[in-house]
Amino acid sequence: MVLEKINAPNDIHRIPLGEFPRLAEEIREFLIDHVSKTGGHLASNLGAVELTIALHNILEFPEDKLIWDVGHQAYTHKILTGRKEGFKTLRKEGGLSGFPKREESFCDAFDTGHSSTSISAGLGYVRARDLRKENHYVISVIGDGALTGGMAYEALNNAAELDTNFIIVLNDNNMSISPNVGGMSSYLSALRTAEAYTGMKMNVTKTLKKIPKVGTALVDTVRKTKSSIKQMIIPGMLFENMGLTYLGPVDGHDMPKMMKLLNEAKRVEGPVLVHVLTKKGKGYEMAVRHPSRFHGTGPFDVSTGLPLKKQGKASYTDIFSTVMRKMGDREKQVVAITAAMPTGTGLKRFANMFPDRFFDVGIAEEHAVTFAAGLALGGMIPVVAIYSTFLQRAVDQILHDVCTQNLHVVFAVDRAGLVGADGETHQGCFDLSYLTMIPNMTVMAPKNKWELSDMMKFAVHHSGPVAVRYPRGTAYDGLEEYRDPVAYGKSEWLTDKKGSEIALFALGSMVETAVEVQKNLDSQEIPSTLINARFAKPLDTKTLDTLAEKGCRLLVTMEENVRSGGFGELVLDYMSAHHPQVQVKIIAIEDTFVSHGDVDSLKKKLGLDAQSITEIIKNCRKKEE
Repeated sequence: MVLEKINAPNDIHRIPLGEFPRLAEEIREFLIDHVSKTGGHLASNLGAVELTIALHNILEFPEDKLIWDVGHQAYTHKILTGRKEGFKTLRKEGGLSGFPKREESFCDAFDTGHSSTSISAGLGYVRARDLRKENHYVISVIGDGALTGGMAYEALNNAAELDTNFIIVLNDNNMSISPNVGGMSSYLSALRTAEAYTGMKMNVTKTLKKIPKVGTALVDTVRKTKSSIKQMIIPGMLFENMGLTYLGPVDGHDMPKMMKLLNEAKRVEGPVLVHVLTKKGKGYEMAVRHPSRFHGTGPFDVSTGLPLKKQGKASYTDIFSTVMRKMGDREKQVVAITAAMPTGTGLKRFANMFPDRFFDVGIAEEHAVTFAAGLALGGMIPVVAIYSTFLQRAVDQILHDVCTQNLHVVFAVDRAGLVGADGETHQGCFDLSYLTMIPNMTVMAPKNKWELSDMMKFAVHHSGPVAVRYPRGTAYDGLEEYRDPVAYGKSEWLTDKKGSEIALFALGSMVETAVEVQKNLDSQEIPSTLINARFAKPLDTKTLDTLAEKGCRLLVTMEENVRSGGFGELVLDYMSAHHPQVQVKIIAIEDTFVSHGDVDSLKKKLGLDAQSITEIIKNCRKKEE
């Protein structure tokens, strides 16, 4: 096997070029085999195998810097830098990360997980290289989906000023997670058919360079005056008009052609964009047919492509999907917006039924939020469905464009809290902090599937900005008997045991955990009151006052969010000012980034599981005694 020869960075340089096709085949077999067992990002990695091999063939690691945008397509890069044994632990706690990670290898140049960042990071590396008078190559890889993000254009605009080499590889597979949309997608579609231009350009350049003495000067002159010729062959030529040399498009599965073009790119004194056409899921027919399903997958049966874990109870995303479909029928002013994730956010059904009221803006969260502000001012009720980790990218737009104007925009914040295997860059444990700090914002979190439905209806009929945050995974179906109508800023008393000096004040997903904590306390004859907070903002201060009046001595707040700026600190501030005799114990994520792993295991590690919280409460009681 050729793959057996790859055990350390740069081992690929000892493999004959004739063996590269077999190496690509073996890597695909390896990826399908391992990801089918561990889960992970499959389709994007299968599409980038030959591209990664070609890049490694022309680079030296870790001296040269290869920066992956998003990073979920870097599995082949990890294999070629000597980490193939780690794939048994892919995305497991303490194991191999599903994204580039500098602490994992010196060959990973930049930690990432969000899109549209690689050109900016690469440009920083280039400037540092030049200032330090070093001599190495910097290559940023960006997908056509990530190229819909505005940050990429800010970086391209800045990169145009360079007079030293900087290579940008556009990995164009016509997909982000779902099919790409918008003007850039259409533009790239036109470029995909423009191979005649590239061939002509390469041939003319070679011919001119052969002319003795004046050949190179002629090439430079042609480069300066070729714009009008370019415009006749490829309308727009956006990249070259911005000041970048454009090479391509080239078949991203033809390694000799790619390596030839990449070596030419290394000789360009300035920024150069190499346009590579790849096929998402290549080598595994199921992933080719269903690239969205195999973007991020759990363990699956290789022969059928079907998940090994059978579909169980409905997820919170499923509940949201059903609510939006029904609401679309009843509320003609409701429109839905997502950022390249109609399937992941559950809006696909809404899109199918109400295509005129559905907007996929591409990977452009900032634009999505300000676009929603305009829709609200125009008389519509926009529901913006974005994962918690990605909504972070639009904090300024939420604050400046929505909340400052107190506009009725509903934020459906999916994947709030711990998400598990994707690790630090995807854990949704900051949204309570960044949303509750903003004036005019209302922030809610449901205890179970019925409450998510009720809160979405409340949010649509409310006024002003509203965020409803809910976790990834199976929707809790306990506490069905508690369905008090959702009232603005009012929490819900679930159990009020007489004489209890302990109150559990839990928000959203932590209500389910609080039920288990209360059972543990009951078994040890420790009475407690359980309250579903419902609202992180506004805080239900009347309930807090009532608890103090009833003799509460220990108030335990519970949230799946970082402690700093979170729900618990809001409660602590109020109780310290108004009821200092009540001890407040905050159960939250301490000041850390949470790595990848199983959610239940992570909760235990972070002290967010029922048993850990029970022990914390017992220790607090002992100290008081």
